[in-house]
Amino acid sequence: MALLGVDLGGTYVRAGLVEDDRIVKIASRQIPARGSAEEVLSELLAVVDELISPQVQGMGVGVPSVVDLETGTIYDVQNIPAWKEIPLRKILEDRYFLPVYINNDANCFAVGEKYFGQGQPYDNLVGLIIGTGLGAGIIINGQLYSGINCGAGEFGLLPYLDANLERYASGQFFIQSYGCSGKEIYERAKTGDKEAKKIMKEFGHHLGEAIKAIMYAVDPEAIILGGSVSQAFEYFKESMYEAISSFAYSLALKRIRIKVSTIENIAILGAAALYLDSLKT
Repeated sequence: MALLGVDLGGTYVRAGLVEDDRIVKIASRQIPARGSAEEVLSELLAVVDELISPQVQGMGVGVPSVVDLETGTIYDVQNIPAWKEIPLRKILEDRYFLPVYINNDANCFAVGEKYFGQGQPYDNLVGLIIGTGLGAGIIINGQLYSGINCGAGEFGLLPYLDANLERYASGQFFIQSYGCSGKEIYERAKTGDKEAKKIMKEFGHHLGEAIKAIMYAVDPEAIILGGSVSQAFEYFKESMYEAISSFAYSLALKRIRIKVSTIENIAILGAAALYLDSLKT
């Protein structure tokens, strides 16, 4: 089976041709973020044109925005001001005569991990992206659950302390609390910097509180961590598990599995996996 996965970011668009569960070819182009809607669309179509062939059976697109899943219309794409309301599925299906599935990037991460990554053994899991924000996708009974408005998994917006979970359990924590990036703290921690290690420990506590909220809400078998901050897992995992240890139900604590994504180009694979997920409906 040949599929196309398209990852739309704020400054780039990347697409991959997926065959036999692996990416065999990638195309990418920069996006004129301040350009017109037509200019941005032109770059997206250009990368698809590079990879499309008669063997391709379906296409998935991951976008940093809200999606009307019934119509395939995307709204208010982050960092692309001109894309306020774009009927992207119709545009792509009319051009390529293929079934097209579109979802937000966090949901693509979760379904990508389910089909290609650490989530393969589990039918109930949460993919948690820890980057500049805190995004999540939910797999229930082996299938992606997006919610009626494509808004399921917005755990980062739950109230926490004086703000919300995203403020304390994503890259925002390092910037707003200590005035530097998570990457900088991570690099310092690797050199043995005691202050950096302490900051990572503090972050791990907050992330553990976020994971407890997810466990209470969804009760998954596994939580797969992705995003840039997850690379520092070894420096915050101990305090994360300490925070989780106060979870009320001992059986859930015994069974839960928390893993870090190891798949390169998971955004492309996750977009392609939208097609595979659709086959279960």
